[in-house]
Amino acid sequence: MESSDPSSAAVSKTQEISVPPVEGVAGGGTSYGWVDGGLQGSHLGSSVIDPTKVHSADLLHVWSMPSTANVSQQEAPRPLEHVNLLAARNERESFQIALRPKVSWASSGIAGPVQIQCTDLCSSSGGRLVVGQSITLRRVVPILGVPDALVPIDPSSPQINLLPGETTAVWVSLNVPCGQEPGLYEGEICITAVRTDSDSKADSLPKSERYQLYKELKTCLDITESRDHSSSEEMILRLSSTSTTLRRMLVLPAFQDCHENNGLGDMMDEDVMNNVAVRVKLSLTVWDFTLPLTPSLPAVFGISETVIEDRFCLEHGTKGWYDALDHHFRWLLQYRISPFFCRWGDSMRILAYTCPWPADHPKANEYYSDPRLAAYAVPYAPILSCTDAAKNSLRREVEILKTEAHWSKAYFYLWDEPLNMEQYEVIRNISNELRTYTPDVRILTTYYAGPSGSELAPSTFEAFAKVPNVLRPHTQIFCTSEWVLGTREDLVKDIIAELRPDLGEEWWTYVCMGPSDPQPNWHLGMRGTQHRAVMWRAWKEGGTGFLYWGTNCYEKAMIPSAEICFRRGLPPGDGVLFYPGEVFSSSKEPVASLRLERILSGMQDIEYLNLYSSKYGREEALALLEKAGAYLGPDRYAHDHGPVDVMRGEVYRTCRS
Repeated sequence: MESSDPSSAAVSKTQEISVPPVEGVAGGGTSYGWVDGGLQGSHLGSSVIDPTKVHSADLLHVWSMPSTANVSQQEAPRPLEHVNLLAARNERESFQIALRPKVSWASSGIAGPVQIQCTDLCSSSGGRLVVGQSITLRRVVPILGVPDALVPIDPSSPQINLLPGETTAVWVSLNVPCGQEPGLYEGEICITAVRTDSDSKADSLPKSERYQLYKELKTCLDITESRDHSSSEEMILRLSSTSTTLRRMLVLPAFQDCHENNGLGDMMDEDVMNNVAVRVKLSLTVWDFTLPLTPSLPAVFGISETVIEDRFCLEHGTKGWYDALDHHFRWLLQYRISPFFCRWGDSMRILAYTCPWPADHPKANEYYSDPRLAAYAVPYAPILSCTDAAKNSLRREVEILKTEAHWSKAYFYLWDEPLNMEQYEVIRNISNELRTYTPDVRILTTYYAGPSGSELAPSTFEAFAKVPNVLRPHTQIFCTSEWVLGTREDLVKDIIAELRPDLGEEWWTYVCMGPSDPQPNWHLGMRGTQHRAVMWRAWKEGGTGFLYWGTNCYEKAMIPSAEICFRRGLPPGDGVLFYPGEVFSSSKEPVASLRLERILSGMQDIEYLNLYSSKYGREEALALLEKAGAYLGPDRYAHDHGPVDVMRGEVYRTCRS
């Protein structure tokens, strides 16, 4: 598929007007701005257009874009090309269809509605990827003027409205099941301009004809209405009379066109659509490799329980509360993420837990044993209430979990970014307590600096690198901010040199407010490849896990449909990777961001690189990442999609045998 270097413009979700982009949102060299499409004038003239009688290619531009493109509302049209994709089993591959009207064919202030229909993808051997199951369509909706929210399109009514002078994007995802037969799968997407409801109403019957139809239908009902003790002869007469009345209705002038066209009329049926639709050919090669159910890199992402409680008006511990948390947990698992719920205390204390239910509850084993979960957080209840009851509950939790096979995935996340020796001392004390329950406990600590008030080393970075010497043996997962490294990959060696793998120590990384442009992060407005490169960076630097502080940490609201506001003081999009479905429709299903989809793509890329490493060695896989031009360093990575396909294609070519 053609690669792109997109630009963007801003539009509000609730105000259908064009406005300049939000200051400070654009990142990654995307140069959000106004791009004139140079559209050619239409030969259709200014008369009212009936889209059922004009080919849709004369009414709108249609072209494809890769998943890393930020398709702005002023995106210029491109040639329509065949879409060719490659995917492993248990992988999701996505692309976009861009639509821009050439003229207006509606009378209601919009350019006009279009219907988007996708066929199943079929292989020559009989394999099939079914629409609605393996194939989904979502509309890209701007947030703060930047394309981000992916709002599902109802498969029973796959219709969207286009606005004059604006480009709209549709996100198409192909989900390949684990058991899918390898091979070439082909299908197509049909985009058809259709008439609006208001235009259809303009063609409605005159009042006199509607009144006549009403009388005739009422007569039919009166005749067929059941009566007690009716004889069979009387019922036959009634049915005969009804048949006569219905036949009389069919020859009314209102149905003349239907009669002449053998019942087709002006309906937008399949044959008519096939004659006027723009058809996008779609090919997907499913190759004989299955991404592992358990992600190779544990990626633990936080979900704020307090945000859920406030927005959905849920009382902690009620059935509705458990249902809401369960729903969010299961929904996020599809993104190769290991979710944890969190509640924040004072001084950055944190209660982090993966399962809302206690370890002896049947649901707990279901959660912890799920193969899609790469790591799970065990709740340290005394962090909020240091009572005997809380301590006894914690002891029971650990005693149960440590006997299970999944205990190797367990960790405790107690404190976020401790800053001084007093806070470090709290971590030590908690660690000593936990180690009395089991010596193989794992504690995760995030940090971006050495503790203040200590003389660890003469420089700031050296003090940062020496943190393991202060927290050993009270932390096993040392999780450092990518912000600290800047663009200097050589500093990674200094960090790793301080670790003791023989004691089970690991190095994980995280992003939050930083790093900022041009380094990879998940801020709103950054390039698509910049979003995807977060995981490329984690893999290249050799971290064994990744943490992200929040996926739903928007400003407080008390109703589900309240407008989404990013938290003040944070870069737009920081801590928010999905939106409540109620903000966009009546659906209660969370709405993913483009950034969340790109995180999934990055996680899948790691599996490709690991496969390549298993066959040719890690050094060769690192060379491939650079040779393809996908990722060379934190400020040197692909700005368009082409190198991504080159990298994936090389893995397919060399590892499929």
